[in-house]
Amino acid sequence: MGTAEMFRGGTGADDGTEARVWILPVPPADSTTALDLTVLDEEEHRRVAAFVRDADRVLYAFAHLALRTVLSAVTGAAPGELRFARDPCPCCDKPHGRPVLTTGSPEFSLSHTRGLVVIGTASTPIGVDVETVPAPEAAEQLVKVLHPAERAELEATRPEDRPAAFARLWSRKEAYLKGLGTGLGRDPAADDVRHEVEGWHLVDLSVGPDHAAAVAIASPTPCGVGVHHGLPHPARG
Repeated sequence: MGTAEMFRGGTGADDGTEARVWILPVPPADSTTALDLTVLDEEEHRRVAAFVRDADRVLYAFAHLALRTVLSAVTGAAPGELRFARDPCPCCDKPHGRPVLTTGSPEFSLSHTRGLVVIGTASTPIGVDVETVPAPEAAEQLVKVLHPAERAELEATRPEDRPAAFARLWSRKEAYLKGLGTGLGRDPAADDVRHEVEGWHLVDLSVGPDHAAAVAIASPTPCGVGVHHGLPHPARG
């Protein structure tokens, strides 16, 4: 299954909820032909074909193949047999909330950015996010959409450290909003995610100096997070 580690991102009682997270490097941009795309569904094939840049095509294809591999190992279903749907959005009740398996479990989340893919699974709602550390100018602009307490903390940070600090906060916020199922349909300034949010357990993930990543798990108390750095073996059809 590859190397793995277990940690608890906080203190306090554990209610038994446990999340598993996979942090995976993206293959080179010229590796599309080496990826077995046969397990992808019609919509995924359409998305793969629509990308102009090889790097974007490989990132999307690898991320969705990795997701199917992880969920296959967790559920026992073959990767190509997995079917996906969307929960209703909590903001408008339309079907563009959290992605879910049609079988109902486990809960999962997928995020990808240049160079990295992060996947999370749990028995309760979960969100993961990975971000590339932005350029200083971009970070300065994006700080304006954060919660006032988050803005104050970043403004007190040394300018040279601000892009990485922003990426950490933004990955926590995106993970939480994805866990809720709202995405950015919920005002990013509505929640202070520097620490825990009521009913949710937020954990920063170690992904190196060029990225920031986090996982948010619906849990009233801190819970275990198992981190894997290699894909599991999928179930056979």
